[in-house]
Amino acid sequence: MSDLPEFDYETHGQHYTAVRRADPRIAELVHAALGPAKTVLNVGAGAGSYEPTDRYVLAVEPSAAMRARRPAGAAPALIASAESLPLDGKSFDAAMAMLTLHHWPNRVLGLREMRRVARGPVLVFTCDPNADTDFWIYHYGPEFEEIEQRRYGNLDVITEALGGRCEAWPIPVAQDCTDGFQIAFYARPEAFLDHRVRGSQSAWKFLPPGAEERIVASLTHDLETGEWDRRYGHLRSQPFITCQLRLVVAHP
Repeated sequence: MSDLPEFDYETHGQHYTAVRRADPRIAELVHAALGPAKTVLNVGAGAGSYEPTDRYVLAVEPSAAMRARRPAGAAPALIASAESLPLDGKSFDAAMAMLTLHHWPNRVLGLREMRRVARGPVLVFTCDPNADTDFWIYHYGPEFEEIEQRRYGNLDVITEALGGRCEAWPIPVAQDCTDGFQIAFYARPEAFLDHRVRGSQSAWKFLPPGAEERIVASLTHDLETGEWDRRYGHLRSQPFITCQLRLVVAHP
């Protein structure tokens, strides 16, 4: 569990669906990991990113604001939390949780619930804050490193809670990634000057007072003077980046 407060999507999620759109290459990996599953439970489903459209999907999402952002025709969404799924055991072929685990008050309990209701694979799209990365955001906001450590923890927590045979697949993030999490803009640093982009990335809301303004001012200065390009300009032509995102696939 994280000792940080929960992110308030009711207040801060107004630009979420404009910035956070499922990347088709990541979606392909997710859907391949689901294998032949015909019924899928999406826990902490948010606006429905990465839900397959060729299978039966049931979403679980406690936030009214995020449920309201689900597009027309999206899978039905239960008002429930990961820690207490109102479902029978082994009632779905597979379960998935896409970049949501760091918001759960009790991730271990939620993961055990996913394992309880899934007959087959459980997928968790998450971050391994201990992995190597070429991303430069810690240079401007070293506070992010501690924040992400506290929010995500170790992958061992996930694999131990799910049990069975677990794999952790590195996620290649492309230069033109359409899902606007932080790493998606590794080659487009100007995006971080847009408050709508920052507002769709929950980590910014956990910074200490004044830190966001300091980071934006420093990045603005370095972009205007060319310092960012001197340090990191090679990333503008790098098709993919080494990052900390992982897809954990747990087989029973």
